[in-house]
Amino acid sequence: MISYTIKEINTILKGELIGDTTHRIEGAEEIRKASNTQITFIGSNKYAKFWEDSKASVALISHNLNISHGDNRAFIKVKNVDLAMARILELFSPPAPVFETDIHPTAVIHKTAKIGDGCKIGANCYVGKDVELGNEVILYPNVCVFDETLIGPKTVVWSGTIIRERCIIGSHCIFHNNVSIGADGFGYRPSEDGRGLVKIPQIGNVIIGHYVEIGANSCVDRAKFGSTIVGDGCKIDNLVQIAHNSVMGRSCIMAGHSGLAGSVTLGDGVIIGGSASIKDHTTIHSGATVGAGSGVMNDVEAGKTVLGYPAQDARDMLKQWVAVRQFMKKK
Repeated sequence: MISYTIKEINTILKGELIGDTTHRIEGAEEIRKASNTQITFIGSNKYAKFWEDSKASVALISHNLNISHGDNRAFIKVKNVDLAMARILELFSPPAPVFETDIHPTAVIHKTAKIGDGCKIGANCYVGKDVELGNEVILYPNVCVFDETLIGPKTVVWSGTIIRERCIIGSHCIFHNNVSIGADGFGYRPSEDGRGLVKIPQIGNVIIGHYVEIGANSCVDRAKFGSTIVGDGCKIDNLVQIAHNSVMGRSCIMAGHSGLAGSVTLGDGVIIGGSASIKDHTTIHSGATVGAGSGVMNDVEAGKTVLGYPAQDARDMLKQWVAVRQFMKKK
């Protein structure tokens, strides 16, 4: 089992070491569950009160906290606890599943497909006509990549994911289990006789930039025409819907159960909270934040935070909620 001394850990983090412990650290855990061989973290006073009863021997703590470490226990003070913990978790990250052969004999690969150096393709994968996989792409078992799709180097695609035809995927992406890339966009119109619905053909594709991560069971639909675009560095949670012809800028975040309707545009660095809904043909400009559970009906200015249903300036919405609560108390 991998283990580290407190000094070895601090050599990596370059924080301020306070106190000492004889325990070697074998993993990480939240403060109320940690054992004396695990490191925990305290980002604010909200969690500092649990330290005295915690069994953890080491904690990463925010540089502005002042609490006693105790006997045979230590703190590492850092400016950003979350980023420091990320480095700790990398130290204890278990190895990825093993490929006994680089390309499993049950994988079906079209003769025209181009497979880069160092690629790994698991059992029962399908790689279609004229697909191109860059160097060191990993397809875990039961992944389908359909015709004319391009996938950049070092992208990892987990089991159950389906990437439809003509998609363009950047490098260093991660698609978790059962992601759908490039399914038909949702387009129907009433028939002329009013007795049914006519399906609108969706003939575009999906373009995904570099270093994009998409969570399990999320969907990015192909465009009606042109492309649905997910910009470099975007991070998308589980169970997220991105509809046809939407365009996401760089480094956007979408939390679970949120969704973009058709032809939504996000600028760079937009944050969409969990279960938020964005109306079609809406633009959310760079740096804006949409609170969890909100419904955005109109464009949002750059850097603005909106909240509520329908969404409006967060400060105004909070004032309304306070006023309603006071009114109800008076009743």
